[in-house]
Amino acid sequence: MPLLRDTSPRKHTVTFKQKKNTMLKKTPLILVLLFTFFTPGYTQEIESLKRKIEEIISSKNLTVGVAINGAETQDALSINGQKHFPMQSVFKFHIALTVLSEIDKGRFSLDQKITIKKSQLLEGLWSPIRKKYPEGATLSIAEIIEYTVALSDNAGCDALLRLLGKPQAVENYISGLGFKDFAVRINEETMQNNWDLQFLNWTTPAESNAILSAFYENKGGLLSKESHEFIWNIMKGTKTGKNRLRGQLPQETIVAHKTGWSGEHKETGITAAVNNIGIVFLPDGKHFTISVFVTESKEDLDTNEKVIADISKAAWDFFTDK
Repeated sequence: MPLLRDTSPRKHTVTFKQKKNTMLKKTPLILVLLFTFFTPGYTQEIESLKRKIEEIISSKNLTVGVAINGAETQDALSINGQKHFPMQSVFKFHIALTVLSEIDKGRFSLDQKITIKKSQLLEGLWSPIRKKYPEGATLSIAEIIEYTVALSDNAGCDALLRLLGKPQAVENYISGLGFKDFAVRINEETMQNNWDLQFLNWTTPAESNAILSAFYENKGGLLSKESHEFIWNIMKGTKTGKNRLRGQLPQETIVAHKTGWSGEHKETGITAAVNNIGIVFLPDGKHFTISVFVTESKEDLDTNEKVIADISKAAWDFFTDK
């Protein structure tokens, strides 16, 4: 179990982008009513979702960061959207993106074989690869990415980072695309052996959503068609976090997502990270992007996960009602 980082929960703050309405007092009543009822997605609608989320988190002893973006520009909100949160295994999504970008450049290929030695299958690190191949394995990059993202395999994660040369290669790639609120400095082995060091891999909820949207929409061809389909099919098949973003959604709902979890500190009981980021697909074919990060929590895992599930369900209700 990681070492101590003694943190105390801080009261959450809320930021929210609102339309200016300073001239309404001087506007005739009929025009005010027309503005209110016929302006698409006016701010009071998304404000109702923000209030619902505030109710969900208000009684909990934790800090939550949320970013939600719908199909329309005005359907956006954030709570602690610019705060730095430890990613934990959420960064495995970004690692996969970086590897795929190198594949698209011709440096690697999806069917290229990588050997993971028995000595690299470290005890104490979550690894379905180690469970299946206790003596080590030679797997394709495609297989290792699937283990790493869909099953959150730590041995697979660190194998991909060795392939890239160093963890900061991920930060360099993502930052080079213009996403500055993002850092990757250490691998899973280092992160899971020192509680404090997990905070070196961080992002903000707002930046998380921006990265998700950019790579899902793939404007400008960030990834080739093959790489784009590959990663999003894996994200849709993520096996971890069943009680988080998708926990209260209809069973048939497609959610392309990635989770992260720090565990509880064994002395303080504080949880540094219970995270879930992803894209939720609606019955009408549209989608919304959502990133929820829970930190500095003195609640148990069930409560932390329920907070994420409640927020996701509130967003689902909001967008399906619209």
